Amino acid sequence: MERALDFLRRHNEVAFATVGGEGIAVPKLRIFQVMKQEGTTLYFATSARKAVWAELQRNPNVELVAYADNISVRCAGMVNFHVPDDVKRWIYDHNDVLSRLYERYDQMEYFALSIAEMDYYDLSPTPPLFLHFDLMTGETGRGFVGERYDKSRGNE
Repeated sequence: MERALDFLRRHNEVAFATVGGEGIAVPKLRIFQVMKQEGTTLYFATSARKAVWAELQRNPNVELVAYADNISVRCAGMVNFHVPDDVKRWIYDHNDVLSRLYERYDQMEYFALSIAEMDYYDLSPTPPLFLHFDLMTGETGRGFVGERYDKSRGNE
């Protein structure tokens, strides 16, 4: 799991998925930046005027994925909106983009994702490596990487 968390530390720009729409669930995807990482908790900032904030208020379930060099890390869970003030200040003070867009840290909204599930997928080796981490139960498993390496079929 540390390999996946380290990858996230080094690749903080992620595709971030929410559920939007009224009545009908419509997936919405955008690029977000992980502003701070503490263990398995990821912190983000946005504006209350953006659609993503309203989507999170209606449905806090999200997924994100980071990708580089044949490796991807996918995380899923439910965001919460209880971010300590000192963390908000740290995020604002340590991100150049935020200070260009907002005059003060308290003009933004902050939220945290405590990762519930995480997948680490590395296509570089043969066979590829696919690890699934369920952080709620503590279980780790190997995922399906292709027919050639499907143990249920008697392969590898």
